[in-house]
Amino acid sequence: MKEMKKELLKAVRILRKGGVVVFPTDTAYGIGCRIDNQKAIERLFKMRKRPKTQAVPVLVDSMKMAQKYLQPLSAEVKNLMKKYWPGGLTIVYPCQTKKVPSLIRGGGKTLGVRMPDHQIALGLIQKLGVPIVGTSANFHGGKTPCEFEDLNPNLLKKVDFVINGECPKGQASTVIDCSKGQWQVLRQGVVDVTM
Repeated sequence: MKEMKKELLKAVRILRKGGVVVFPTDTAYGIGCRIDNQKAIERLFKMRKRPKTQAVPVLVDSMKMAQKYLQPLSAEVKNLMKKYWPGGLTIVYPCQTKKVPSLIRGGGKTLGVRMPDHQIALGLIQKLGVPIVGTSANFHGGKTPCEFEDLNPNLLKKVDFVINGECPKGQASTVIDCSKGQWQVLRQGVVDVTM
């Protein structure tokens, strides 16, 4: 446990300085940087070879943190968060565009947010105090890495730090779009959503 604490603090220091880190979550390995560092976000996109028009989700440590970056939450979305967070549900919702870099939004006006059910991922966000980009740690279009062995060594060479750990769910999160009133499933993952 002591070793893990050291790794966590090192990762937080790197993230604070604008670094990019690979870390386990409850669903799969994530690759992330802070939400408020433009250079780090650009570097992350370049590393993953991700098209700049494709938005990436961010990970938060609470509904309160999510609310700081989103438009006022509807009762329905609050209920979804209470029911499925922490856990494998990413919610896409209109955001405060001034607070969320265009690259993260894919140039749009929405943001995908999720609160992971994982001590390491939550520890990183809590200690950092801001959301972290929480896209899967693969090259764009590659296999979602749920085990350490699934991580591409060429990607790991490009990042500043890697935390090894378990991804207990072993499956990507479910993504639902709640930006247009009636919500719809964009990607069926680990969570089956019912109201």
